[in-house]
Amino acid sequence: MVDTAASVALAEGLEGITLRRIGERLDVRPGLIGHYFPAVDELVAEAFGKVVGAELDTLVPPGRAEVAPVERLARFFALATGEGHGALSRLWINARHLSRYRPVLRDRVVRQEAQWRGRLEQLIRDGVGSGHFRTADPYASAVQILVVMDGLGAHANTETGIRPRSVNRLAAATAARELGLADGALSTHPAYLTHPAHPTPRTAALLATH
Repeated sequence: MVDTAASVALAEGLEGITLRRIGERLDVRPGLIGHYFPAVDELVAEAFGKVVGAELDTLVPPGRAEVAPVERLARFFALATGEGHGALSRLWINARHLSRYRPVLRDRVVRQEAQWRGRLEQLIRDGVGSGHFRTADPYASAVQILVVMDGLGAHANTETGIRPRSVNRLAAATAARELGLADGALSTHPAYLTHPAHPTPRTAALLATH
């Protein structure tokens, strides 16, 4: 049920998730969906959390301390600026807007934002600890990087696809500057260059189910 709701969210927006809509997709009565999710807002929040949580695990996999932090961060930016990430940016815009009116969704958005900050902060701390990165405040650096990424995704609903390469690499450039790396160190890293602009696995799989 949650996977089906997640695919609807990515393709149509969170407003598209209704008990009737999900029931139709699964060929069951809406009442069955309501048995597991008495309030549709609970299903909306679960669908959002499912998508962005799985995406985070793809972009910054936990338990990858054996991989050099620079490689992990370069891979993160390569995947996070791929074609499929536009769908994720639209979902974040959608969720943040609706969270003004839906407390259950607002709580999930806040929780997911904290998880994204925490995962990226830990990656940066790993890099500082190993001597690869230099920053006095890993948390602040993580927030700055995510703010730039949010800014780049803010126009996902009206994006024309025509951007200078320097703009596409702005988040990676910001990270390099924040972490004491040479200019272009992340966007020219093999881990970045070997992950061309493709949808991240989770987003691609969910979109394919629509």
